[in-house]
Amino acid sequence: MELAVLFGALFLLLVIGVPVGFALLGASLACFVVMGIPAIVAVQRVAAGISVFALMAIPFFIFAGDLMYRAGIAERLVRVADAAMGRMKGGLGLVNVGASMMFGAVSGSAIASASAIGSTMVPLMKEKGYPADYSVNITVTAAIVGLLIPPSHNMIIYSAASGIGVSIGDLFVAGVIPGLLTGFMLMGTAWFIARRRDLPRGSFPGWRSFIRAAAYALPGLMTAIIIMGGILSGFFTATESSAIAVIYTVLVGVLVYRSLGWSAFWEAAAKSVRTASMVLFIIAAATAFGFALALLEVPAALGALIGFITENPLLTLLIINIILLALGTFMDMAPLIVITTPIFLPVAMNVGVDPVHFGIIMMLNLGIGLVTPPVGSVLFVGSAIGRTPVTTLVRTIWPFYATLIAALLLITYIPALSLWLPAAFAS
Repeated sequence: MELAVLFGALFLLLVIGVPVGFALLGASLACFVVMGIPAIVAVQRVAAGISVFALMAIPFFIFAGDLMYRAGIAERLVRVADAAMGRMKGGLGLVNVGASMMFGAVSGSAIASASAIGSTMVPLMKEKGYPADYSVNITVTAAIVGLLIPPSHNMIIYSAASGIGVSIGDLFVAGVIPGLLTGFMLMGTAWFIARRRDLPRGSFPGWRSFIRAAAYALPGLMTAIIIMGGILSGFFTATESSAIAVIYTVLVGVLVYRSLGWSAFWEAAAKSVRTASMVLFIIAAATAFGFALALLEVPAALGALIGFITENPLLTLLIINIILLALGTFMDMAPLIVITTPIFLPVAMNVGVDPVHFGIIMMLNLGIGLVTPPVGSVLFVGSAIGRTPVTTLVRTIWPFYATLIAALLLITYIPALSLWLPAAFAS
């Protein structure tokens, strides 16, 4: 009865258009009322959900990503990628992926990457004769790579939701190889489609232009090096690194690129406050929803059900991946991390899966949901930038979906892709 109320209320609220955070909180309150639990418990769980020191990094990383966009770092990264790969068949598609990988290394947000790179690349690709659907599809799927390449604020959410203190530094390092692998696989897909559709080829501007573009972009890319270097050396924590990223980005934008003025700074601050508020409220509401699930013993029941079906680690991970992919089609990434991590992480650990490895699996899996209708936020951002209906995009996005699924399977079943680098740094 209580479980039906919990999920029934959530489904009803989502169907009538209530924002995800309020839908999660409303469903939790309805469940507590039916169970005879005081409503103040929901308020307490909401407060507890965001009273986590590590979550302080999220507003700073969001702010740093927006400042990078307004400082013109995205455009400089596009120039580097264009100089390196633009001469290949369908080269601008490869440039798009390469720029997204580099921007992901300094922003860690799929939506920020799709907005920043898409605003530059999609109009340019359409101007050069690339189809609108191809331009947008490669933009939105390449943006997912930013969830894997550090820093990624979703990894911070996973660490907090795990309940066992999974190292944020280990998660950051673990995402490097999977992120590069996924990016290179998307490049291969973009190149293959470009050959099939006979898309344009650019020209190599010369080594001098390439070196000049790389030199201009290097100060922006140093953000990622400073963040990872500081965390791995123990000089500062992941939370402290987020604040340092903001300070460094401001210095680069004002003193080096001289493209960040007061108006852009305050616009970035205002937008970041709104975005961070939404993200943190969703996390808080999802914590209350997860508490209701725990009271109803849903995690234990689901774990027992999966254990009853199979004790094979390969099949267990396959079942978890299928469930997460299905959930990702109608719920955003942050609440899903908070809700599903306490459910599936113990199940995965019971069959010998490392929590760091499982975190990387979740990042890519739930990232795929961001480009999957009906609630694919990154897909809708790309649709707006490219002025192309989502229905048009989904007709031709399937090769990129297949590539992301293939990358997910490789990352799932080859743990060394995620665990080798953290082990190397630990030793």
